[in-house]
Amino acid sequence: MKTISAEDFDKKFDDGEDLDDYVDWSKAGRPGLDMVHVDIDLPEKVLRRVDAEAARLGMTRQSLMAKWIAERLEAGRVGK
Repeated sequence: MKTISAEDFDKKFDDGEDLDDYVDWSKAGRPGLDMVHVDIDLPEKVLRRVDAEAARLGMTRQSLMAKWIAERLEAGRVGK
């Protein structure tokens, strides 16, 4: 991995240049977005409806449920 100053890195980034030589992607992370496993029990009828909606949207069940939860939490912030 090559070394570069922050200023040069920022310039290359702003110019749309490839930065792979300067970044160790194996150590990259998403602060505050670490995944945590959660189990949930749902009535079978509800789960079938979730699966049908996920299929309609071309998403996995997990992705759809995560999206819905995130949207609901964000909606709860309006006006607060």
